[in-house]
Amino acid sequence: MTIQRGFDRRDADQRGIDRRDAESTDLGTRVPELGAGGTPPVRTAVRNAKLAALPVAFAGRRALGFGRRALGHSPAEIDRDIRTRTARHIFEVLGELKGCATKLGQLLAIYELALPPELSEPYKIALSELQDSAPAMLPATVRATMAAHLGPHWRTRFREFDDRRAAAASLGQVHRAVWHDGREVAVKIMYPGARESVQGDLAQLRRLSTFAGVFVPGADVKAVTEAICACLLEELDYAVEARYQRAFAAAFADDPDFRVPDVVEQYGDVLITEWLDGVPLSRLVTTGTQRERDRAGMRMVRFVLDGCARTTLLYGDPHPGNFRVLPDGRLGVVDFGACCVWPPEGFEDLAVDYCRAIFEGGPSELAEATRRHGFVQAGRVFDVDALFKAMLPCGEPLRHPTFRMSSPWLRRQVVRATRPKLSNVARECTIPAYFVPFARSSLTLIGALAQLETEGAYRDEVVRSIPALAEVFDRVDQRASGPVDLAAARERRASSGAVTAGPDRTRR
Repeated sequence: MTIQRGFDRRDADQRGIDRRDAESTDLGTRVPELGAGGTPPVRTAVRNAKLAALPVAFAGRRALGFGRRALGHSPAEIDRDIRTRTARHIFEVLGELKGCATKLGQLLAIYELALPPELSEPYKIALSELQDSAPAMLPATVRATMAAHLGPHWRTRFREFDDRRAAAASLGQVHRAVWHDGREVAVKIMYPGARESVQGDLAQLRRLSTFAGVFVPGADVKAVTEAICACLLEELDYAVEARYQRAFAAAFADDPDFRVPDVVEQYGDVLITEWLDGVPLSRLVTTGTQRERDRAGMRMVRFVLDGCARTTLLYGDPHPGNFRVLPDGRLGVVDFGACCVWPPEGFEDLAVDYCRAIFEGGPSELAEATRRHGFVQAGRVFDVDALFKAMLPCGEPLRHPTFRMSSPWLRRQVVRATRPKLSNVARECTIPAYFVPFARSSLTLIGALAQLETEGAYRDEVVRSIPALAEVFDRVDQRASGPVDLAAARERRASSGAVTAGPDRTRR
């Protein structure tokens, strides 16, 4: 039986599902419908109206909640119901709008764990649905898009092609097919209108960013905003993504631990790559054993760090949905749109200066490094002691031979950095524009590791990537446990290729 069989019946079934989904309600608020053919709304006024409906609906729920309290309902029950309905509404709208809105949802899916446990559950449920349940393009739209980029006889290039998506992405969706030479392939198709939607969202981001200076007066908001926009705009170019993926596939060819699918072809807004069968890491978060989660998480770390060394590219989107455990045990990696050339000149000096300041120095050394590398604008006064106190806990994963990431640990760091107080030193700092891709990649990776609760030797992986840090951590160990043979320690680090982990070595 071919993949094509049964499409007519499934098309009818899907249209019924799409209608029912569009007609679902939330305390009288209609979930906005997709555009024609399942495409995201493009017009700025429409997209803004859908987002503007969120606070209006929330206010309506709050008003109804007051009425229910007057009738004797439990305040805790009412509050939870409001949170649950609001979370579901938010992510239904984000899933429908796709583009930047869905990317925001993907980030929130990781950072919902920064919320207190009693608040996060409704968001966790809604976010998990957002990851793979954004509304799909109808088959007619898929066929029209394929014809627009591959020509009217595009089906002759495939032995089989499933009109139904196999997976959703923020800017497109993936279909399973069989290429004309018999290879199973993944066909990623950009949503029609996605480019216009993203460009409109970024224009809105630029306008709104002017208000960010009120909250972070020490930041170069314009430069950071433009860096974010540049990253997102490049993800709209599948030719660039194909070039990045080919570089990673060549660098990790025949690697015993990783598999990057080869690029088969790229036509405009259609990218065709080899198909990967495997268990998504998002499933390991809830069903994997501790050993499986440790192994997968540490391999994520190694892939990001080794990728820089092997390709001079930074893998920019290490969230669990882009990794899967293959049947042969290797870690498969997909989605290479969010990459950039890395590292920039001086990055190794930055890493060494900060590690020396945090692990061996004090506030004055940290202040010097912060100014030298552009994390505080010239001439700005900031609370050096407060910054040092805030940075110390962030270094814990590297302070010990092994460390376990966790939601409570990450929650403490996020809350500390984003505390809305005028005295919060984070308001006085900035992120240099060149550092934005690394910040996105590393924060997303840390969030994924916290979801997996990965335990492992993070320090060893970082030292493998930046050998100049070996002497810093050798001195840290020496102070902690007495005299150490530094030459022998360096030799051990150089010869160690395995990740060691175990609860008996963990220090918290």
